[in-house]
Amino acid sequence: LLFLSSCVNMGCQEHLLVEKVCDIYEQISKLENLNPSNHVNSLFTQLVLTCMPPCPIDVSKLSNRVQEIRSKLIKLCGEAEGLLESHFSTLIGSYENPINHLTFFPYYSNYIKLSHLEFTMLSKHCFTQPPNRVAFVGSGPLPLTSLILASHHLKTTFFHNYDIDPLANSKALRLVSSHPDLSKRMFFHTTDIMNVTDNLKECEVVFLAALVGMSRRKKANVIDHLGKHMAPGALLVLRSAHGARAFLYPVIDPCDIQEFE
Repeated sequence: LLFLSSCVNMGCQEHLLVEKVCDIYEQISKLENLNPSNHVNSLFTQLVLTCMPPCPIDVSKLSNRVQEIRSKLIKLCGEAEGLLESHFSTLIGSYENPINHLTFFPYYSNYIKLSHLEFTMLSKHCFTQPPNRVAFVGSGPLPLTSLILASHHLKTTFFHNYDIDPLANSKALRLVSSHPDLSKRMFFHTTDIMNVTDNLKECEVVFLAALVGMSRRKKANVIDHLGKHMAPGALLVLRSAHGARAFLYPVIDPCDIQEFE
């Protein structure tokens, strides 16, 4: 009876969560634009707080209606995140020493934790000495992972950042151009990663941003391309999502990583 009660309660919690996510989606989808504002920020904060607590929900088993909402919501989250980063990159880049003002970004502490987690994982299990060259695919206008890794963890490594948006790269370059060290180790390439081949072979580690490849098929195509052109033994760092966080970011299925061990 206790087990059955637990299952019923869990099912009720999942139903309430899905309903709340769908309600927030309806509100977000009616916005005129997703530029940072108090109202936009409030809605996305509600969404994140709803999806952050651990939840065993399997989004692949949800109804077609909810699956469609999830796909649209991930795209809206990606667009809003890009606009937020662009806004703060412009703000931070207006200072004489932009690197000293990265903390203005409201989620900076999250990136500090994430970068530390990924660096620790790599250094414990994957390499004994710092890599000479790292690529970050989908770096955007505020490439915090590259900046934090280069500043705090990989202080001799060269970072090659790839983004398809020339404006994003110009804003990112503005952040490091006046820095005596990072300006010599951070490079920005405006191109579709699907067109990059030989340069990938020179990187010991490649990071793939969560929002590169918004659908499962597109992400699988990018991963397949990387697998074909990265050097043997090179490491690919992927970011996925689980539980309710799958309403915010695409999920990577291990079966889509055929080119890698």
